[in-house]
Amino acid sequence: MSTISHVLALDLGGTSLRAGFAPADAPAELGTVERCPAPANADALREKVQALIAAHGGPLAGIGITIPGLVEGTVARWVPNLPHLDGVDLGELLASAGVPVAAGNDAQMALLAEAKLGAAKGLDDAILLAIGTGIGSSVLAGGRIVRGSRGGACSFGWASADMADPGEDRSGWLERQAAGRALDRLAREIGLADGAALIDAARRGDRAASLAIHTAGTALGTALAGAVALLDPAAVLLAGGVSEAVDVLAPPLRASLARNLPPHLRSIDIRPGQFGPRAGLVGAALAGAHGPEWWRVR
Repeated sequence: MSTISHVLALDLGGTSLRAGFAPADAPAELGTVERCPAPANADALREKVQALIAAHGGPLAGIGITIPGLVEGTVARWVPNLPHLDGVDLGELLASAGVPVAAGNDAQMALLAEAKLGAAKGLDDAILLAIGTGIGSSVLAGGRIVRGSRGGACSFGWASADMADPGEDRSGWLERQAAGRALDRLAREIGLADGAALIDAARRGDRAASLAIHTAGTALGTALAGAVALLDPAAVLLAGGVSEAVDVLAPPLRASLARNLPPHLRSIDIRPGQFGPRAGLVGAALAGAHGPEWWRVR
């Protein structure tokens, strides 16, 4: 049993839960990370957390938890892939642990990790795009993670550059153009299995695949130009699975930025995140150690 006070970091995704403990005074030093299926309901999440704490055995200083959706304070307002959490106050749900609970959107927690310890360390202003099945995003402005009045600020997957788009209830225009599901669709349209195959074909110089990637990269750059013009960040960080295709996405993305930005903003630094898929979990550990105002980076 450890006598060092730890924080419990929880990264809850649509299909899985990752959990790890880290020293409260060194939250990035996560120990063994356990991965399991996402709990089927709120009660199952509480029971899983109780079991993790019991197995750990040592003193606990706090809990940090990421949610793939809208979080207001500690209340999960809208979680499309985990609707059983809609309206659940995670602070109350996990109150039996007897420690403060810090909750936030997964992209916001990922940016917390990058801003404190990673690729955005030392910056006061940055944008993070987490491009996977969907598009998560977060903004660092003036040394604080921007949350908005209801926790839903920077939902960049809902950005649109098409005035004729009819909209959709569960995914935004940009997600439908440039996220992983979009690449899967573009791949099938030219006879390939999925987005990974599309990226591989584009890297080999296949013309049809390159044109499809160009379409996605142009959409991403067009929407991103509006965010860069609005916020003037020092850097844009790319995270998530699709970010690994930055070598083929970057040319059309940068060309679109150049077309849609004034000269003084065209040199925006686009860089990969440092923590990769661990960013949300590291951010949760930092938030658990910092407490309810975890979003104050500096």
